[in-house]
Formats: sequence, structure tokens, C-alpha cells
Amino acid sequence: MTSDSAERRIKDRYPASCLKVQLRERGFFGRGKQPTPVTCLDLNRYGMAVLCPRPVEPGVRLFLDFDGKYISESRVCARVVDCQPYQAGYRVSVQFSYCLDKKGYSRTVDNALSRIEGFYNRFAS
Repeated sequence: MTSDSAERRIKDRYPASCLKVQLRERGFFGRGKQPTPVTCLDLNRYGMAVLCPRPVEPGVRLFLDFDGKYISESRVCARVVDCQPYQAGYRVSVQFSYCLDKKGYSRTVDNALSRIEGFYNRFAS
């Protein structure tokens, strides 16, 4: 990610490599394409970065499924902000959709992502 991206962050991100995440590009009529397992690099309640085996274009809308100890959250909507070659794949930076627009705000998603963030915040400390 560029330094400009880091400056736009509202909060620090926390390492979360043990969080299992599947990424699905959103298709027409809300249908998702085949899921791709990705490695979570870091996250906070507003966004995350993942290591993906293939590039994903900025602007693409996604569904994300999270699975970890005490964590199970499906179909979290997000948008790709940046994609850069990284290690053996691509670093894909995403912003969760619930915080992009007041009309799309969901207290349920906000609470779920806050719990996930809190877990990794404590884990990182």
C-alpha cells in the first residue's frame, strides 16, 4: 500500500493472520462468484488487507466470510480500494461497505466487526 492509503485510515489496523477469510466478488442480483480463500494481513472495523492469490481490481464489490475462534460472520459487503503485487500474490486493501454510506449503515455489521477488531486488538497487545 502507498503512504497515502495509510494516511486515510481512521484507526490503526491489527495483525490477524490466523483469521480465516473467504473473498467472493459480487455478481449481478447480489449473487456471489466462487469464493477464494485469502490470508488476512491486518484489519480494523473499517477495512482490512488480505493476501490474495489473484489480483482484484479497485472498485470491485465483495462479500467476505470470516471464520475463526469465537468468530463467524458471513456476507460482509466490502469494496476493493487498492491491489498491489505482494509476496507470492497480491495485497488487496478493502473498505467495509457499511461505513461508506449512511444509507448502507448496519449496526449488526458494525457490532460484529467491532467484536472482531477488539479480539485482534487484545491479541496484538
